[in-house]
Amino acid sequence: MTSIRIALIVGINFYESGAHLHGCVNDAYSVKAVLERHDGGSVNFDCQLLTSTDQNQTVKRAELKDKISDLFRVDADIALLYFAGHGHIESTGGYLLTSDISRGDDGVSLTEILTLANSSPAKNKIIILDSCHSGIAGTPTEGELASIAEGVTVLTASTKDQYASEINGQGVFTSLLVDALSGSAANLTGDITPGSIYAHIDQSLGPWEQRPVFKTNVKQFVSLRTTSPAISEDELRKITSFFPTPGYSFPLDPSFEPEMKGRDAGMPDPIEKNTEVFAVLQKYNRLNLLVPEDAPHMWNAAMESKSCRLTALGEHYRRLVEKNRI
Repeated sequence: MTSIRIALIVGINFYESGAHLHGCVNDAYSVKAVLERHDGGSVNFDCQLLTSTDQNQTVKRAELKDKISDLFRVDADIALLYFAGHGHIESTGGYLLTSDISRGDDGVSLTEILTLANSSPAKNKIIILDSCHSGIAGTPTEGELASIAEGVTVLTASTKDQYASEINGQGVFTSLLVDALSGSAANLTGDITPGSIYAHIDQSLGPWEQRPVFKTNVKQFVSLRTTSPAISEDELRKITSFFPTPGYSFPLDPSFEPEMKGRDAGMPDPIEKNTEVFAVLQKYNRLNLLVPEDAPHMWNAAMESKSCRLTALGEHYRRLVEKNRI
């Protein structure tokens, strides 16, 4: 069955009654470009773009509200909303501002957007906001019980009290978002998830900079994009044959090392089946899945007949393979 993945991508630079922005439209195009296809070129999201650059191309409140309603009305596998533009906050909550607004609370209510997402038939609803004060999304206001329903994820550029920054015509948050989607946030199998995107953005911003906010209520793995994996699944699945139990130490000897250089007299020659195994173990080592024991490098571990063991990350992937999740 074909996966239905749809995205509404909005970038607003022009405001009739407020300060113009400069990077939001470029940000929207960048997000569209990275979401449309996976790394290998296969189709990913069916994207609809909504942008405003000047008085001849505006995004009005009614249009944005209707488009968001249409997005979350579809019974999709993933329905994703991305917005870059001005945001506003007051006692009644947060708002996304469109080109035609004259005051902040004329915008599209974040509470209303969340209500649409919560009631959407889509399996996964992703809301990504690069706007000031966007972190209020999903936060209860006084006298209100706001909540995130199952399948909803919210990722915002800043907390409810912060502004979202632009540098060199591009939003700081979106620049890191695109970098994450391009592969920087991929796991070993090449999947990029909302959680890994948040971790990448959060780690990239200093403590004195704007802080991203991540809120989610999901019970299943959600991949937004795939890139070329750092290691093939066939090689990764061999981890349980090399390390059958937690904490297992894999014994090495000189027959695993293919290089003849550096061998002492009497050392056994390389054995092809062992060198093939060692090549995979070295990949694990480069990916921080295992470490040599009592030796500085894998070469030393083999030549000195030492062993290697899985790291905490390696044990994590061993369990995934053991449970047939990879």
